[in-house]
Amino acid sequence: MPGGHRYGQAGRVHMAGNSPSPRPHGSRAVRGTAGLAALAVAASLSAACQVPLGGDDAGGSGESPAGAATGPAGPTTAGDNYVPGDGNGGYDVQHYGLKLTIDPNGAKQLDGTATITATATERLARFNLDLAGLDIASIKVDGAPARQQRGGDELEVTPAKPLRKGTKFTTVIKYSGTPKPVSDPVLGTYGWIRTPDGVFIACQPSGAHTWFPSNDHPSDKATFDFEITVPQGLTVIANGEPETPPEGTGGTPTLPGAPTGGPGTDGPGLEPVSLTGTKKRAMTTSKWHVKNPMATYLATVNVGRFGVRSSKTASGIPNITAVDPTLSGVSLDQFHKLNGDITEEWTKLFGPYPFSSTGGLIDNADVGFALETQTRPVYGAFGLQPTIVAHELAHQWFGDSVSLTRWQDIWLNEGFATYAEWLWDEKTGGPTVQEHFDEAYEGLGAGELWNVPPGNPGRKQMFGRSVYDRGGMTLVALRGRVGEDTFYKILRTWTKERAHSSGTTEQFIALANKVSGKNLDTFFDDWLYQKGRPAK
Repeated sequence: MPGGHRYGQAGRVHMAGNSPSPRPHGSRAVRGTAGLAALAVAASLSAACQVPLGGDDAGGSGESPAGAATGPAGPTTAGDNYVPGDGNGGYDVQHYGLKLTIDPNGAKQLDGTATITATATERLARFNLDLAGLDIASIKVDGAPARQQRGGDELEVTPAKPLRKGTKFTTVIKYSGTPKPVSDPVLGTYGWIRTPDGVFIACQPSGAHTWFPSNDHPSDKATFDFEITVPQGLTVIANGEPETPPEGTGGTPTLPGAPTGGPGTDGPGLEPVSLTGTKKRAMTTSKWHVKNPMATYLATVNVGRFGVRSSKTASGIPNITAVDPTLSGVSLDQFHKLNGDITEEWTKLFGPYPFSSTGGLIDNADVGFALETQTRPVYGAFGLQPTIVAHELAHQWFGDSVSLTRWQDIWLNEGFATYAEWLWDEKTGGPTVQEHFDEAYEGLGAGELWNVPPGNPGRKQMFGRSVYDRGGMTLVALRGRVGEDTFYKILRTWTKERAHSSGTTEQFIALANKVSGKNLDTFFDDWLYQKGRPAK
């Protein structure tokens, strides 16, 4: 679902070579399938925003904050017509502190406290957050009880006093419930996904607000802290770095019938853990920190039994990798090494690695996609496919560090990651980048490519084949137009100048013109905005 690899579902795994692979939300569009999970989701969000707000709930201990402010409210949407209703305005989030207790088999799977630090960008008597379905126990703004109203997936917060423009403020929301995954007929199911032993979270484009209150649009990035408590015997893997190294609970993945358990380098073996019954179970807590700004859809917390590897890449980047041991034929050691090798290779071409750790997680999740969740992409149960790993790790530069200002420009994520996927295929003995280009240029399914301009594909096609393949082809054609050295100079300049922020297609075109010394406006217009097959 998420941007990453295009696999049969939003952002999902992509088909690389001749072997079917999921292409994700990140990689999220299944090859040859033009899908948009956002379409149905956005429509429901739009409708939700029209529900009259009501059912005032007092924040705090139940008493009504009688002195609640009156006056101007911030916008209730980010104004992105690809995902109507997503995001909000009037403030800029700097940090999310999420304290979560996750009990996969509890009556309520999630009990959370979200501490959101933001700055008002205009005077606010009230403001909105995105939140779907969960129950709220209390809301405080700067320590004082605040009033809440709910309408669809919108949470309106009215603090006791208006917030002045430029004021930094802190909102603390205590909430609970069982998050519901987003379900879309094209992209499938994404968001909060139950697995046989825990939870798998992949949220592109609109799933973050199903498990924490947020400004759920990539234009408002923030740092994150996670404090996650789970039943003892389960492991937590999240974005960023843990305060203490994660202990695996599954050891190295083994084939069916092979013995499991026994202590080893991955921590305790597979001890039986009862996930049912009335006895209160022992719990364990871990803390993870995300040091660089992150889009909400890239946040992930995964709970289950995992074999874990922690080491450093050749240049010293911490590498944390996890695999569900019940997945037959998936080597934790191979996956761990691959994450390190690809990360190192992309630093040579795309510039310094933008984050403080790398790695990935393969879970026994019944989804056909992978997603480039920041620092640690997540993959469903389809197994280990190196070109998909190359795709998702390329997103750490293109999509995660340099993020989208608007979803219309999704090719800046998926086209760049598809190019990287083809590049890794070439480097490992598969078809060359040019052969991938030629096959797509002359191949079947031309309507999917040439009738959909990837620079503005529309909501229905935002994770369709054109965004991935024609987006990648645009970069191959650009490389041919300006030469390899200049091409990679453009990419490295883009990742350097816009690290940890965002960008638009217009800004990329302007940079390409500047670095190359050429006027490439017509070239980009043909490849990104016009229907029909451009000249090679």
